[in-house]
Amino acid sequence: MKLSGFKYLTNQGVENIWKNKMMAFATFCVLLISLLLVGIAGLFYLNLNSMILGLGNQNEIAVYLDPSLSQQDVDSFADKLSSLDNVDTIEYISKEEAYERMKNQISDGRAIFDYIDGYEFMPDGFSVTVINNDTIEDTTAKISALTGVKSASSSLQVAEFLRELRRVVTIIAVAIIAALVLVSMIMISNTTKASVFARREEIQIMKYVGATNSFIRFPFFIEGMVTGFFAGAGSFFITWAVYRAVYRILTEQGTLMNAFGYSSIIPFKDIRLPLAGAYLLAGALLGAVGSVVSTKRHIDV
Repeated sequence: MKLSGFKYLTNQGVENIWKNKMMAFATFCVLLISLLLVGIAGLFYLNLNSMILGLGNQNEIAVYLDPSLSQQDVDSFADKLSSLDNVDTIEYISKEEAYERMKNQISDGRAIFDYIDGYEFMPDGFSVTVINNDTIEDTTAKISALTGVKSASSSLQVAEFLRELRRVVTIIAVAIIAALVLVSMIMISNTTKASVFARREEIQIMKYVGATNSFIRFPFFIEGMVTGFFAGAGSFFITWAVYRAVYRILTEQGTLMNAFGYSSIIPFKDIRLPLAGAYLLAGALLGAVGSVVSTKRHIDV
């Protein structure tokens, strides 16, 4: 196709949006709603998965050192822990701090501490969080094998529960998103068919006077792509506004953020560019393909 012909057909496609503005607007709305349904469902899954991972990262490994270790050995032990894979943060807990924590944890029996002479019987220790909660059992075993460790323990039940929860959430999310995609495709297909059907006589006349299939389809391709592009842009800005509002509300609830893993909600700036690209590309592609496929029936005359 020559450049002049390409420009002509492109201009025809853009002009057709204005000439058939009611059908173009209907297609725009259907694409907008479809993209929003799938996009918001996808973002909800991503954040729910991130929250579960965030809760898992709060699962700690309690490390108790051998009381016979010298203070120099205790001070250098953090380097040993840092060298292990999957270790995220390390917090040193001295004998004094461990003693105070014990007193606070068993407040109902605080009188017993009146008979304990000092805190020297308490071991030094560390509180270790991991990067990947799914492998916390292996990390705990590696820490236990280090020289100078009296014991190391973690809540494996919590790790297993969170791992199973992620699996179930993923299965449900995939099923929901797949269903939304299917429903969206049906909606888009029906709308584009209605749009093309309204101009079936125009297509058939062009076919009768000798226009090729490509010549007929290309303006519809441009029309659908432009409409889908703007639907993708609209979906992105609506998602942006809603996401930021929800994120602002949640970040103001500091206690809930930490307790329920809300602090692991993904900031919009971290997903802004990929999300915009996905919306624009999906909108343009769905609009263009839907329009071209819908012309097939009326071209075959």
